[in-house]
Amino acid sequence: MARPRPLPIDPLAEAKRQWLAHGWTDAADGMTAVISVMRAQQLLLARVDAALKPFALSFARYEVLRLLAFSRSGSLPLSSVVARLQVHATTVTSTAERLVRDALIAREPHPHDGRAAMLVLTGTGRDLVERATAALNSQVFSAPGMSANDTADLVGIVARLRRDAGDFTEPRPQPDPL
Repeated sequence: MARPRPLPIDPLAEAKRQWLAHGWTDAADGMTAVISVMRAQQLLLARVDAALKPFALSFARYEVLRLLAFSRSGSLPLSSVVARLQVHATTVTSTAERLVRDALIAREPHPHDGRAAMLVLTGTGRDLVERATAALNSQVFSAPGMSANDTADLVGIVARLRRDAGDFTEPRPQPDPL
């Protein structure tokens, strides 16, 4: 896919100018911040999607596989996957069904809770997630499109926003202070 040509102006700067011109001065900076983060998310997700495409993985499918691969046993209760990925149970269930269909994970009964299910990474799933992670690391994560200092600043700012919004209460484990 060809990269679109850059626009001659920053549409977000123009949007802010319009907000100010319409008298929405109190909201102009916040609108610009929110829309800037949303646009940055679109740009980064497009890079992630491109890196995962050769593996026939969506980011949701990748996240489940990576989370299972990080676990000691390669398995987690469905409820733990829901909690750790911070998505609705229906979304994880749907994603898990597709991963089971593709033999990347198995769904097994929980050993202690007959009502719960365990998601278990298969050998094929482990191999795929390791190859996909190598692609993401080399194509996206090692060069996110900003300097190391800007990356650290952005992570800290967004972590404070998430914490203040109730996303988490304790910033642990933390590789760097927020």
